[in-house]
Order: sequence, then C-alpha cells, then structure tokens
Amino acid sequence: MPEHKYNLAILGATGAVGREMLKIVHQLKLPYNELRLLASSSSAGSILKYDDKRFKVEEVSPESFKNIDICLASAGSAISKIWAPLARKMGVVFIDNSSAFRLDDDVPLVVPEVNPQSLHNHHQIIGNPNCSTIQLVQVLHPLHAAFTLKRVIVNTYQSVSGAGKKGIEELENQLKAQIEGLPLEIRHFPYQIAGNVIPQIDVFNENGYTGEEMKIIQETRKILSFPDLAITATAVRVPVVYGHSESVQLQFQKPVSPDQVRKILNNTPNLQIMDDPNSNLYPTSLNSESNDNTLVGRVRQDLLGDDWISLWVVSNNLRKGAALNAVQIADYMIKNHLI
Repeated sequence: MPEHKYNLAILGATGAVGREMLKIVHQLKLPYNELRLLASSSSAGSILKYDDKRFKVEEVSPESFKNIDICLASAGSAISKIWAPLARKMGVVFIDNSSAFRLDDDVPLVVPEVNPQSLHNHHQIIGNPNCSTIQLVQVLHPLHAAFTLKRVIVNTYQSVSGAGKKGIEELENQLKAQIEGLPLEIRHFPYQIAGNVIPQIDVFNENGYTGEEMKIIQETRKILSFPDLAITATAVRVPVVYGHSESVQLQFQKPVSPDQVRKILNNTPNLQIMDDPNSNLYPTSLNSESNDNTLVGRVRQDLLGDDWISLWVVSNNLRKGAALNAVQIADYMIKNHLI
C-alpha cells in the first residue's frame, strides 16, 4: 500500500528557524507531495535550497493555505494571529512556533518526548513551546515521574540566535567593529551584546519578571500538567551564536541521589549525559551545534539538602528548541493518523 503524502507549508521560511524547518522536513523524511515556502512580500521570489532541491518563496496570502494539510509557522506572534485562524478554517493543522496561542486552553503545547498524548484532542492549532522551556521539560518530565517535583529554579544563558537572524547579525557586526576599532551599533538588544551578558530577554512585566521568564514558568506548568509547580526563572542573553544553556536546581518530595538522576536520564530518549568532572566533561554550547539531543551534565547533590539536585542543561535552540520540535510534532501526528 503506497504511503500517504501530505501538502506542507512553512510560514516564515526565510528566517533562521524557517530555514532549519526546511532542512529537518527532509532529514526526518516527512512524506509530502507539495512543499510551499511562505514569507512576507520582502522575501517573496527568493530561492532556498536543500540538497539538489530548489524552492521559490511565495508571499503569504489566503490562497497559500489552499489544499495544505500542515503548516509549520515561525513568523512571530502578530503574523500567526492573522494566519492561524484562517488556516484552521481551511482545514490546515497549524503548528506555531510563536507565543501567540501557547497558553490558550484549547491549544496543545507539545514536546513529543513529554506530552504527545495532548495531540490526540487537538483543534488544528498546535503550540510549539519556547526554546528554553523545551530543553527544561525534557529533563523535568522523567524526574518528576520518578521522584515528584516540589520546586524548580532555573537560570538560562541564551544565545543570540534565539532572537533570530537579526540577533546573530548584531553580535557579528559588533565583534567586527571591535576588531576594526569602529563604533558599535546597538539596534536589537538593550545593550551591547559583544563581550557582555544581558539579564533581560523580552520586556519587563509589572512583577519584575521578563516575558521570557514568564514563558518558561507558565509553559512548564502547562506541559507538565502541574499548574501549582513552584518554579522561578532568570533569563540572560549571552554572546554565543547557537545553543542555550541552563543552570537548574530541583527539589523533590523525597531524597534523591545524583546516581539515581543519571540513571533515569540515561534511559530517556533524546537526552545525552555528559558528566565526568574528573575529566572536565560537561556540555557546552558548542557541543549542541551538531547534536539534536538535549545534553545534561554537572549532576550533583545540591548543598541545600538531600532532596535537592543541581544540574546543567544545553540544547540547540534553533533545532530542538524550535524547528526540530515542530517537525517532530508533525511527524508524530502523521504517524498516528491525527491529520
């Protein structure tokens, strides 16, 4: 019996995440008949390549979603709010990388290794979580199942690619200006990012937390189905191109040893333990550049008590933190006949 094939679209195809989506659709061998690349009028007509295939980018319009089965979207909340409802009316499953619908009650917020069951009752718009949330819940989920979480403290060290192409370009331009002795231009980040760390990602809320920090808190609770989880976050931008890192402290309902934690995580799909202090083995941002696993190291008993564990988590924010997770959602839905 021939394999059923689907018509796919990528909205925001020329952005950093959109380009990764194009690669991963082919790497995961999603079965498609047609693949439409969609973007704004300024990018329409450009050509994107993967292997020997060439794809022409179209300007997004209502006609773009005609006969499309799945749309992978990474074009920002404002754009998703325009096109997702229209796509849904046209029968499209809209997998959205923006924050537009993530906390809506009728929108599943999904990490396939954690809560794929929530896709079985979808209403065609699917939320792809925040990049920092994805790698965090990959670690929290199996540990919560084994030991029951009580409290989570997370500090993130997020690469400039989390802000898209303009974030990468700003760091590159500032580094070049430093070398050439020229004035540095600050356009996207609130301060110079070259040679600096900035404890602000997104705007500040009235409670003193940034939008990024609140995304981590609220999305983690939703994905884990743990609305009362005691969790706090501090999100920091660092002058790294790819790879988000997180320092995580976990308190459980009972004493837990580092060896118990390593054993659980070693047996969790798409997690990789890199943890040998005697040989300086732990994950760094560079380790994530060509690795789609979420990497864990520095697992240790926290000095706060025998029910506390500290660890270090690193993941590729453009791939597992965005594009890969979205395509994995589509892959799961196809394989489980949810489309």
